[in-house]
Amino acid sequence: MAMLTRAADTISESGNDHEQVVWCRDQRTGLKAVIAIHSTALGPALGGTRFHPYASEGDAVKDVLDLSRGMSYKNALAGVDFGGGKAVVIGDPRPAADGGTKSEELLSAYGRFVQSLSGRYITACDVGTQSADMDVVGSQCAYTLGRSAELGGSGDSSILTAYGVFQAMRACAQSRWGSPSLHARRVGIAGVGKVGRRLAEHLTAAGATVVVTDPREDAVDRVRRAHPGIEAAPHTDTLITRPLDIYAPCAMSAALNYRTVSRMSASVVCGAANNQLARPDVADLLQRRGILYAPDYVVNAGGVIQVSAERSGESFDKTKAKVAEIFDTTTEIFGQAAAEGVPPTTAADRIARQRIALAAEHDAPLFLDRGHLRGALKSSL
Repeated sequence: MAMLTRAADTISESGNDHEQVVWCRDQRTGLKAVIAIHSTALGPALGGTRFHPYASEGDAVKDVLDLSRGMSYKNALAGVDFGGGKAVVIGDPRPAADGGTKSEELLSAYGRFVQSLSGRYITACDVGTQSADMDVVGSQCAYTLGRSAELGGSGDSSILTAYGVFQAMRACAQSRWGSPSLHARRVGIAGVGKVGRRLAEHLTAAGATVVVTDPREDAVDRVRRAHPGIEAAPHTDTLITRPLDIYAPCAMSAALNYRTVSRMSASVVCGAANNQLARPDVADLLQRRGILYAPDYVVNAGGVIQVSAERSGESFDKTKAKVAEIFDTTTEIFGQAAAEGVPPTTAADRIARQRIALAAEHDAPLFLDRGHLRGALKSSL
């Protein structure tokens, strides 16, 4: 009961700008999940399902509220006609047969909850969920993206998420060192799961020196077997103090706080994790320390671009070309931020809010192609 009270307090304190928060409980399967719809001004709320063993329901609610708000901004800046939403399932993401919480019955029950929202929320993969899981959810729900290619889906969204992070990292290099080349740059990746592992592949191919860490030894071992030149750090606290050019948080939220930023050696932060700033004012600390921060929801938008293309039937090659434009968007945000002397998050937040507000005024999605998005960036500051 105490946990439920704390969760309700979290909603009242942090979720007052959300359109809808839905509790999903199924006694038979043990499902405990929360779906948060932040905004549908640009279209149905699109966001993945995170499966994670939260310490409390209050922690789960806080995460889903923050993540869904970030999805609104991410989708606005990605130029896709979707609002922002997110879901979290509370539990161990390992299969039930291996001692975890995840089962086909539980995912099916979750799919029925998503279906009950009649398309206001569209789900896809996130931390702890795979395309195979979305296949199960999709058996009960018409509002599921990121399904297996064999079933007509776009497959693993981590492929283009990692590619987009790589393009944003090139934009960081261009802004910081005058060239988009990452050759001989020393990059530390915290978290080498789905996205971090693929990012390491791009960086190795580009000639970067890569150092990785992950609490799962098997994840580190897999990356190092594929790329023997990659180094390993025992944990994130060690990684951030090593000599690095770029630090890439690619695991859970709130990786950047006063302690980590104060100890950081890198002069650039660009990673795939959602909601990297533990508090908004951490962006100011990064700015004071001269660390260039690429806003996470700009950087990691490749996945939503990929799954939105699944809905429209766009080809993979055309979608990949759109994801490559994350380089341009990141570069333009850096330029506007520098011109105004504000952190890049301020510039990015402003254009995202502008697009959402304009769509709300017109009571319909306001599509911005890349050219219009660039114009909006220039006029927003």
